[in-house]
Amino acid sequence: MRKFLTVLSAVSLVGFLGLAGSAQASTSQPLAAHHGGPHISVFATGLNNPRGLTFGPDGNLYVAEGGLGGHHSTVGQCQQAAGAAAPYLGSTNNPVLGGRIAKISRSGKVTTVVKALPSSQTSAALAGAGCSHGVPSIPNGVIKVGKHGHWRLIANLSAFQRAHPVANPDPADFEPDGTWYSMIAIGGALYPMDSNHGELDRVTRSGHISRVIDISASQGHVVPTAIVHHRGTFIANLGVFDPTDGAGDEHVWQLTRNDTLKVRATGVEKVLGLAFRGGQLYALEMSTMGGSPAPDTGAIVRVSSHGPATTVVSGLSFPTGMTVGSDGAFYVSNNGFGFGAGQGQVLRIQL
Repeated sequence: MRKFLTVLSAVSLVGFLGLAGSAQASTSQPLAAHHGGPHISVFATGLNNPRGLTFGPDGNLYVAEGGLGGHHSTVGQCQQAAGAAAPYLGSTNNPVLGGRIAKISRSGKVTTVVKALPSSQTSAALAGAGCSHGVPSIPNGVIKVGKHGHWRLIANLSAFQRAHPVANPDPADFEPDGTWYSMIAIGGALYPMDSNHGELDRVTRSGHISRVIDISASQGHVVPTAIVHHRGTFIANLGVFDPTDGAGDEHVWQLTRNDTLKVRATGVEKVLGLAFRGGQLYALEMSTMGGSPAPDTGAIVRVSSHGPATTVVSGLSFPTGMTVGSDGAFYVSNNGFGFGAGQGQVLRIQL
C-alpha cells in the first residue's frame, strides 16, 4: 500500500462530554532543551496511536486515538481494500483494542471521554470503520458524543462515498470505506477530509452530507491529509510511498472561493498536520524522507509562499497531529503509529 496512515471514524465533539474512564497521567518532563532552540516536553502519555487533537472551549485538550486494531476479518463478506494493506482486521465495541477520545487537562492528566470505537489495522497501519476494514456493523462516519461516553452516528460517510464516487480514485490503492484522516469545524458545520479517495465534504448538524471539492479530479492520488481554517482553508498532502516519491515534493493548497485549489507552498513532505501561530502557517511532517517514512525524522516546518519551508523542530517520532494552544505552544501527537499499547504521547513544544 502506497499510503498507510489512516484513522478511525471522523469524530465530532459536540456539547458536554462525560468521562467514561481514566488513563495514566504524566507530568511534563523535558525531552530536549537546546540552547536557543525549542523546548520539548512530554505533556501526556498512555495513548494508543494518537491522531488529531484540538483544544475544547473548556480549555482541555482532546485527542483522537486510533486504537490497537483488532482480529476480525470480513473477507468474503464485502469488497476489501486494494493493495498491499489488504485485508484489514478490525474490532467493534472493544474497550481494550478500540479507538478512544482522550481529554487532557492543563496539568497533563488523561481521562477517557469515550472508548470502544471502531479500530482496524494491518501491520502498523491503522484504518477506521466499515466492512472493508473488518468492522461490518459500523460504517465510517461522523459521530456525536454525549454524556457518559454514549455516542451515535449522525453521518454515514461510507454510504455517501458509494453514492458519490470521486473522479480519479487509485484502483491499486483503494479503500471502499475511505480513510478519513482530518476534520475541522467552520460556521456550525463539519468538514471531514478523506485521504484515500481524495475529497473534502461538508456535514451539517442534522447529518446532511455534501461534496465541497473532489481533490482527485485536479490533483490525482495525492493523499490529502491535513486541513486548517484561518482566514481561509488550507490543505496539505501526505503523498505516496513508492520510489517516485522524492523528499519535499508535496504541497500546501488554499481552497478558493470557487472551491478550487491554488498552490500556497511547495517543498514539504508527508504532511499530517497544519496549524497557524502568530499569523504564520506551520506544517507537521510525519517524516522528512522521500519514499517510505523513516523513524525519528518527523519535523515541524514554517511554510512560506515565497521560499523553501524552514525547519523549526526536528527529530520527532512518527508525529500524526498538531495544534497550537492559547499559550502559543505546539501540541503534537507523537509515537503516532507502530508503537505498543500506551506508548503514544502528546508533546508540548515551545519555540
